[in-house]
Amino acid sequence: MKVLGIETSCDETAAAVVADGRVLLSQVIASQVAVHARFGGVVPEVASRRHAQMVTEVIAQALAEARVDWQDLDGIAVTCGPGLLGALLVGLSAAKGLALATGLPLVGVHHIASHVAAAFLGTELAPPLLALVVSGGHTELLDVTAPFHFRRLGGTLDDAAGEAYDKVARLLGLAYPGGPKVDAQAAGGNPAAYAWPRSLYGEGFDFSFSGLKTAVANELARARQRGEAVSVADVCASFQQAVVDVLVDKAARAVQATGRSTLVVAGGVAANRGLRQALAERAAADGFQVVFPPPALCTDNAAMVAAAGCRLLASGRCDGLALNAHATLTLADWQGIAEMPSIR
Repeated sequence: MKVLGIETSCDETAAAVVADGRVLLSQVIASQVAVHARFGGVVPEVASRRHAQMVTEVIAQALAEARVDWQDLDGIAVTCGPGLLGALLVGLSAAKGLALATGLPLVGVHHIASHVAAAFLGTELAPPLLALVVSGGHTELLDVTAPFHFRRLGGTLDDAAGEAYDKVARLLGLAYPGGPKVDAQAAGGNPAAYAWPRSLYGEGFDFSFSGLKTAVANELARARQRGEAVSVADVCASFQQAVVDVLVDKAARAVQATGRSTLVVAGGVAANRGLRQALAERAAADGFQVVFPPPALCTDNAAMVAAAGCRLLASGRCDGLALNAHATLTLADWQGIAEMPSIR
């Protein structure tokens, strides 16, 4: 089964072709980083217009690189939420138009579910397993009981981990996108330089990063008032250590609570070197397997959408032209997902 995936949920215009949910045939991403850098973050209207300019070209390139034509495909998968509504609608409109023109079945994919599906590319992984999805918009801890059946163990109560990274980067004057810049600076800093809070550490499976972000902001403000210079590397290292401590603690305790032997870590923050090292060490100590997709499949991409689409279409799901975009779509509301009560 070969499926074309289309992703436009935020600021990456992406298309990919995947076979059988595991074999990546092509992957094309038109990044908007340079476009949004001058604003210090993603401007939704600008992102939507850029998607509209690039989506047709990106899809054509993905098909060419995969050496397939429309008659070689078995379906089209597209991100239908959550995300920036205008951006989502560009990808969805393209997918619906192509499905109508070619007669191919169309399936909508939840953004978090597609991040989890990225871990199946090039591997033999199969549920049941745990998934920690950590990105700019999401921090979710999920028990994947079967393909696209999730039990939500916990999630962020305020800022997502990636959002906190970007806000701290902005406070430090680091260029957009800030998360990778913080990670790079942290490598040369002292993680014990600042004793910042680790909210909800050791408590349940929910996350909270707004207090940590505020603590960093307050410390930087006090330093400015005193006329003191701060070490950007030490601030980044201490901040990152606080985030990583919480993520590792909750993930490891979730493994113990559920009895799962495999933890998948996905989303943009899964490319973070500090998190990868800390979780690898904890997994080795506790005796569970931790799996990270390659960094190129951690950030938003269409390969993960196509991988998810393969499995959904193979299970008989087809959304058709009535499919719509939803900016705040939850896993529970996404058709075909059974979300069960959280574990506390």
